[in-house]
Amino acid sequence: MPFGEQPAYLRVAGDLRQKIVDGVLPPHTRLPSQARIREEYGVSDTVALEARKVLMAEGLVEGRSGSGTYVRERPAQRRIARAGFRTGAGATPFRQEQSDEKVKGTWESSSEQDEASEAIADRLRIRPGERVMRTHYLFRTEGEPVMLSTSWEPLEVTGRTPVMLPEEGPLAGRGVVERMAAIDVIVDNVVEEVGARPGLAEEAMVLGGVPGHSVLVISRTYYAGGRPVETADVVMLADRHRIAYHLPVK
Repeated sequence: MPFGEQPAYLRVAGDLRQKIVDGVLPPHTRLPSQARIREEYGVSDTVALEARKVLMAEGLVEGRSGSGTYVRERPAQRRIARAGFRTGAGATPFRQEQSDEKVKGTWESSSEQDEASEAIADRLRIRPGERVMRTHYLFRTEGEPVMLSTSWEPLEVTGRTPVMLPEEGPLAGRGVVERMAAIDVIVDNVVEEVGARPGLAEEAMVLGGVPGHSVLVISRTYYAGGRPVETADVVMLADRHRIAYHLPVK
């Protein structure tokens, strides 16, 4: 195949994709049938089928049992602000956008003790199997699930202290920096890494996405004097969010 020449199924998928983007095929419109695609583009059944599979994998269309394939509603993207530490409500980075008065954000959480896996132990610089406090979060905006998070804190640091449970006690929900300061652990650095991966079926079920479609993952770790004191993974649907960083210049 000459350089730059696309396979037939990608050319067909590209044309249908452009029609969806331009509104020629608006949301909830039935996608042309396999036979119609074959006739309109002069391609084989195999090419027509593969083109439809491409659009489905991209999340542009969805199959409805016994009815056909339809153009999906394109969700408006939310801007997730990342601007460093702020005291008070919404102190943790993944809550900062929830502290905007225009955003009606709520969250629910649950915590339990666990043994650190090799991956989490590496991030916290502890031995695999050491005890950690694992906390799951579900964040909602206007009542709709938008974000998941799981955090891990070494119990060697927080165990048997008033801040052992992140969402309970006198500093419940105050964020890692303030909670750690209450036990004389001074957080002085935060590192975030942003990546993408296929979403898990459980994540899609909670967030209202499609299994296998991409999710954004922010892996964040708080440090105190070079020692990790909390690490977390924040997960959100990639097609519904964009991450904006505000980085002050000193």
